[in-house]
Amino acid sequence: MFYVYILENDFDKSHYVGFSENLQKRLKSHGWHNVKSTKARGHYTLVWYCGFKDKKKALDLEKYLKSGSGFAFKNKHLV
Repeated sequence: MFYVYILENDFDKSHYVGFSENLQKRLKSHGWHNVKSTKARGHYTLVWYCGFKDKKKALDLEKYLKSGSGFAFKNKHLV
């Protein structure tokens, strides 16, 4: 499975959108501050995720959620 996920920063409520083939392992990496994008910003909580059988569809959704209109969709419908 391929996963797209959204983490919320516990301090400033900002969001991080990511992709992983192993969601549990990736979340542990975030928790251990081993992910460059999130390690300096404190603790994050998983607030949404979706699993896909097709890697391209998962990557397309991740890219969309990081775009301008995807950012608005994420904030209105997912978190």
